[in-house]
Amino acid sequence: MDQIAPAPTQSRKRDDPAKIRLVGAGKTFQVRGTELEALKPVDLGVGGEEFVALVGPSGCGKSTILNLVAGLLAPSAGQVLYDGEPVTGPNRRVGYLTQKDTLLPWRSTADNIRISLELKCRATPRAEATDRVAQMMELVGLRGFEHHYPAELSGGMRKRAALARTLIYEPETLLMDEPFGALDAQLKLLMLDQLQRLTRHRRMTVLFVTHDLGEAITLADRIVVVSARPGRIRAVHEVRLPRPRDVFTIRFSEDFARQHERLWDELKDDIIKGTDV
Repeated sequence: MDQIAPAPTQSRKRDDPAKIRLVGAGKTFQVRGTELEALKPVDLGVGGEEFVALVGPSGCGKSTILNLVAGLLAPSAGQVLYDGEPVTGPNRRVGYLTQKDTLLPWRSTADNIRISLELKCRATPRAEATDRVAQMMELVGLRGFEHHYPAELSGGMRKRAALARTLIYEPETLLMDEPFGALDAQLKLLMLDQLQRLTRHRRMTVLFVTHDLGEAITLADRIVVVSARPGRIRAVHEVRLPRPRDVFTIRFSEDFARQHERLWDELKDDIIKGTDV
C-alpha cells in the first residue's frame, strides 16, 4: 500500500466541545407487540478528531448507538447532538461503514467508489470525480484494479474499496460497525494500519464498534464498554499508548496486555452468564 503523509503534529484537544453527544439517549423497539429495550438512556460525548471504540456483548446496543448518530433511528428517550445540533434525520456529515461491504456487483471498483459523487446532493463534475476516484484508489492501494468487479477482488480489496467509497466524499466523522470482522488475522492487521493512518491524516472523528478487544486497544483513544441488553455504559477506559502505534507489534507490549486484562474484567461477567460476545 502506498505511504500516506504523516498527520500534522497538532495534539488532540480533549476540552473541545463534543462532536457527538448522546444525552440520556435510549432506544426501545416494538417486536411482535412487545416492547424490547435495546439501549437504556446513556450519556456519551465524542470529541472532534477522537477515535472512540465501543465493545460489549452481541445485541447490547452498540450498533444502535451508531444508527442513532447516523440519524437512521430516532431515540425513544433523550436526544443525540452533532456539533451541538439535534440529529433529526439522516446525518449527511458522517460516513457509515457496515459489516458488509455492500459493493454493487454490476459496477467496477472505480464505479463503486464513484457512487458517492454521483448522488444528487453531492453531484460532482465528471472530470473532477474521475480524478478523485483515481486519487482515492491510489490512497487505499487499489491502483490497477479500477476495472475489476467485486467478484474478482479479494476480501481485503473489497473492504478497501468500501472504505474508499465512504471516504471519497470527505465526511468529517466515520462510523464503523465491525468492518473487519470477517477478515483473516494478517489481513486485518493491514487494514487496521491503513485505517489508523487514513483517519489521522484526515483528522477524522471515529466511532468504531468491535468485538475484538485487541482492535479497540490498537486504534482507540477511549474504549466504551457496553453491558448486555438492555445496553448501558459500564465503563470508559482511556488508552494511554503513545501514537503513532505500530499495529504489528503493539500487542506484544506489557501496557497492551494490562489494558486487555482490564477490559476483559469488565466483560467477563456477561460472558460467564452465557452471553455471546
